[in-house]
Amino acid sequence: MRAKKLAAVLTVATTLGASGAMASSHREAPFITKSPKVDATDFYMFRSYEADRADFVTLIANYIPFQEPYGGPNFFTLDSEALYEIHIDNNGNGEEDLTFQFRFTNTLANANNGATLTIGTGAQAKTVAVPLFNVGPITTADQSSLNVQESFTLKVVRGDRRTGTAKDVTNAAGGSPTFRKPTDYIGTKSLGLPAAYEAYAKEHIYSVNIPDCATPGKVFVGQRKESFAVNLGPVFDLVNAPGATITNAANRNAVTNPLAGNNITTLALEVPIACLKAGTQDVIGGWTTASVRQARAINPSPTFAKPSREGGAWQQVSRLGMPLVNEIVIGLPDKDKFNASEPKDDAQFATYVTNPTLPALLETLFGTKAPTVFPRTDLVTAFLTGVTGVNANGSTAEMQRLNMALPATAKATQNNLGAAGCFKDGKLDTSLTGCDPAGFPNGRRPGDDVVDIELRVAMGYLLADDTQAPSRNTAFHDAVLQDASQFDATFPYLRTPNAGANGDGT
Repeated sequence: MRAKKLAAVLTVATTLGASGAMASSHREAPFITKSPKVDATDFYMFRSYEADRADFVTLIANYIPFQEPYGGPNFFTLDSEALYEIHIDNNGNGEEDLTFQFRFTNTLANANNGATLTIGTGAQAKTVAVPLFNVGPITTADQSSLNVQESFTLKVVRGDRRTGTAKDVTNAAGGSPTFRKPTDYIGTKSLGLPAAYEAYAKEHIYSVNIPDCATPGKVFVGQRKESFAVNLGPVFDLVNAPGATITNAANRNAVTNPLAGNNITTLALEVPIACLKAGTQDVIGGWTTASVRQARAINPSPTFAKPSREGGAWQQVSRLGMPLVNEIVIGLPDKDKFNASEPKDDAQFATYVTNPTLPALLETLFGTKAPTVFPRTDLVTAFLTGVTGVNANGSTAEMQRLNMALPATAKATQNNLGAAGCFKDGKLDTSLTGCDPAGFPNGRRPGDDVVDIELRVAMGYLLADDTQAPSRNTAFHDAVLQDASQFDATFPYLRTPNAGANGDGT
């Protein structure tokens, strides 16, 4: 009964994905702004396009938005009291069947007493803890100067995320269940020039044994350059840009990405397709969440290891599947509720999505006519159910969907408008020039320009009737380009983070 109600109530709820075309999930809800360490910023799910990795799917969850590279003396460690998860629905019921759980441990050198220096001489000498992350250069081979050491464990849970069977994912080299995380890019004096830092970071890409999987996968957790591109300031100032600019395709790269100088923290997995697949179902759904304990008592005598005491059940506080959901569509009273919810329960947000506001806003601001047909079944297909015969999985819920049977597109030939280029006048036509079925919304790759795609779809690109969608062929964009050329062709695909200092005073 619940599944039927969900499908009926959310007939037009694809607007969850299509209307939020303004920013990815950075500071998207009031409560999560208090806890940036558990704020998911982007989620990607795609067939691996690295050479010789065709039988794998890459899952990437980014956290901690708006990282300024110079964010010392305390850089961007993940929360050791939180639970970070990537969920996979492989039978189409809107519930997780596989969950990859990350837990982090941050320790100070010298048994959590911290690195020290001897200050003074003779009877006046004192051993004093230093205030910095490191007291000298750092390499993988020599960690002696590192004050804060970061590590993580990874489990795979089959079944319900809390009551299912959990097993350790282990290092294929030696069998350890514990992995090191590279230190954030403090600067070139601490960690070398960008090429040296990247070599250091790549030494933290691990081949892993996933329980009940015959083929090893890969894992990497570490700081990367911000992977999202959006004209952030003007967009949230009532789309403060000339209409002639954002409707002219020639201006798609007119503005430098204002996020390009920031970093994020990446949790990246490469998993064999055979390990994600259930039976003959090729389509999977995916999303990421972060959870914290329900109770927190502040320690009146805090230490590095115990500034507070956490207890009680896990409570989800961050959720991200399809990009661009919570910022624009969900009303302020319910943004935190959305972050605490699960895809199977999305019927509760129907009020916000049956009447999408973004098309009406664009019409008010620029005179570009919004679609007049309701319910928006075009959006339902693209974002909430998937396209029948392509990436539909039987559920009606907000999550990314990926058809793992469709081959990856090589980086050099990817279309940054993704699978949207496979439609003309509301009809699927894979013979169209530029059709790239391996792209968003069939999963999501780093180079897919989801802002531009979703702006166009929200304004009716997938509709066939000009009277119902007068602006359906307008080339809406935000003037900031997202493209595969901005990323690597190998795992984890996201690029070297910006350095905190470059040795020239910057």
